[in-house]
Amino acid sequence: MDINEENNNSELIKEKIMKEKSQKTVLVVDDEKPIIDILVYNLKKEGYNTIEATDGEEAINMVINNKPDLVLLDIMLPKMDGLTVCKKIRHNYNIPIIMISAKDEEIDKILGLELGADDYITKPFSVRELIARVKANLRKNDSDYNKLLDEEKDKMQENRIIVGDLYLDTDKFEVKVRGKVIDLTLREFEVLKYLAQQPGQVVTRETLLEKVWGYEYYGDIRTVDVTVRRIREKIELDTSSPQILITKRSVGYYIASN
Repeated sequence: MDINEENNNSELIKEKIMKEKSQKTVLVVDDEKPIIDILVYNLKKEGYNTIEATDGEEAINMVINNKPDLVLLDIMLPKMDGLTVCKKIRHNYNIPIIMISAKDEEIDKILGLELGADDYITKPFSVRELIARVKANLRKNDSDYNKLLDEEKDKMQENRIIVGDLYLDTDKFEVKVRGKVIDLTLREFEVLKYLAQQPGQVVTRETLLEKVWGYEYYGDIRTVDVTVRRIREKIELDTSSPQILITKRSVGYYIASN
């Protein structure tokens, strides 16, 4: 495996661990100080960091400057209402937003969710219920983050092929054998790539001619033999006794699986 790729993987793992270990920060946005005090007290009791805003404009600035992990957002706010704040946050950040409002109108709930809120709770509310929703939304966000990491990891794995001493980076069109970069032509790379994608499986010359050369080339199968010979001269220590690109007599070629 490429050293730089190993370092990148390590950094991703470190980032994930740090995120999991770090205290979550909740931004509480409400123009009623008693409500803020109650929420802050209970959130801190649960181990969360808290930051506060009492109007919509301040809330936007707090999100930009502090990057909280979740926002508890009241709808009725001075300077900028909560729905507008929600829309602006969602336009730029993937932060869970729980709307809080004294209104129990279905239209307000729907509008808040359509603008990007993740959850909605109405006053008066149970503090226990609100804390449960905070935890649930933070867990969901972590799950999405981990899923993204897994997708990136899968993507990285899809972009490289490792079989024994052979390493191919399909994005960079780069080949390494025993850690040494090998200079191949595009056609040679494509032949090696096609074989390496199915190690141990014998591929006929006709199949290689069809899959690698495609319909642009109508020649005899000796073209494949010549290309394979050139590849071997570059990747094998001893071309008379190849250990990577093997011939199956009268059939075709395959990449040794170990």
